[in-house]
Amino acid sequence: MEKVREIVREGRRVGKEDPRRVVHAFKVGLALALVSSFYYYQPLYDNFGVNAMWAVMTVVVVFEFSVGATLGKGINRAVATLVAGGLGIGAHHLASLSGTTVEPILLAIFVFVQAALSTFVRFFPRVKARYDYGVLIFILTFALISVSGFREDEILDLAHKRLSTVIMGGVSCVLISIFVCPVWAGQDLHSLLASNFDTLAHFLQEFGDEYFEATEDGDIKEVEKRRRNLERYKSVLNSKSNEEALANFAKWEPRHGQFRFRHPWKQYLAVGALLRQCAYRIDALNSNINSDMQIPMDIKKKLEEPLRRMGSESGKSMKEVSISLKKMTKPSSFDIHVVNSQSACKTLSTLLKSGILNDVEPLQMISLMTTVSLLIDIVNLTEKISESVHELASAAKFKNKTKPSKSDSGSIVRAMPNKSHDDDDDDDHHVVTILGDVDTSNNVDQSHGEISVDSCHHVAIKIDDDDSIHEKHEDGDHIHVHTSRVSCEHTNASDLLDSGVKKN
Repeated sequence: MEKVREIVREGRRVGKEDPRRVVHAFKVGLALALVSSFYYYQPLYDNFGVNAMWAVMTVVVVFEFSVGATLGKGINRAVATLVAGGLGIGAHHLASLSGTTVEPILLAIFVFVQAALSTFVRFFPRVKARYDYGVLIFILTFALISVSGFREDEILDLAHKRLSTVIMGGVSCVLISIFVCPVWAGQDLHSLLASNFDTLAHFLQEFGDEYFEATEDGDIKEVEKRRRNLERYKSVLNSKSNEEALANFAKWEPRHGQFRFRHPWKQYLAVGALLRQCAYRIDALNSNINSDMQIPMDIKKKLEEPLRRMGSESGKSMKEVSISLKKMTKPSSFDIHVVNSQSACKTLSTLLKSGILNDVEPLQMISLMTTVSLLIDIVNLTEKISESVHELASAAKFKNKTKPSKSDSGSIVRAMPNKSHDDDDDDDHHVVTILGDVDTSNNVDQSHGEISVDSCHHVAIKIDDDDSIHEKHEDGDHIHVHTSRVSCEHTNASDLLDSGVKKN
């Protein structure tokens, strides 16, 4: 009884993790019940006979969890059966012309050659990814048709019945998979990518509290719970195989929802690869935080403000992408958070060059610079992720986050050079003004240089060549947000380490 209860508990757990699994089980049962009518209904059994078992076998091996996986396997099986059946009939006919003595020898040679060649082709990466099952069925069907034909006079009738039952079983699987509570691999891949962004964003936003706040001994249980929550990023490290499988299945799926037939699934894999690189840095960062070599809090506090901002702004940018992916809209403030994180990176570099860490012990310096280096890598990776996400949004034709009101025929975008108000300053400034009758909420935190934009309308952005972030001012009906483009892509750990120790 105890084992039965354990099985029941396990079944409930599996069902609660993904209720679609329960629905899938019922769908497979329905498909098998339908194709079993070849045995139960006498006229169908008289027509197909024992070959009806191929319809049942097709349902068992073809019906997969998602529509793409089922459709891919179904097409592979149908095409492989058709081609192998035709070649098998041709091989049997060619061997029969050589006489009864040579016929079995030729059939054995044909089976050997096709099996050897087909098995070798299965090692090709592209074939392995999409057509491996089809090649396997091709080997099986060719051998069965060829060998059976040696003892079967009506080989054409045998091939016809076998192909018909396979197609009927495959069509039953595909129709039930598409029209009865469909599970789309493309949607799962899209949701997985959004979830991975959200997971990494959670760690980066909580990094400052974890790294700079001391924990009392009485809060050990709460700390362990918090750390387990932060270590959710580890699921991203092992997501490659799942992403590649879902992308492969998604390529077989017809258009559904906002996913077109030729949706840019390869770009999802490119973004996912960058996310995994970021997750590896986060894993190293987390290991460094929890290492035995702990840096005194008073030393950490010297770099607290820029390090907090680097983690927080990188986390906010990924959170913005996660929300945009879920809504399938183009991220509006993602680039602003990237610029803010780069600004914090430059502030950190300036702070280190000032000699603020001159009195730090060498071992403590190495540990601190490891944290700094990993955060800089994450900031630079965030910029690369930004570019990749924009490519994905453009290729997938994501919608803009906000739409102009009905009274507007469309948004008007102006881009022009503008001279500074200071006559002594000859630098050119570029002002981009987006006109539209839409409510806008803009917040600028001048003390931290943080800018959040909730709408892409009524916004004018002035980009200067200097390294400062300027104030916001209003000009008529337009809101001007002055910011600067900062990059830390050339900053690395060795530069910062030299900056921190050169005055020692």
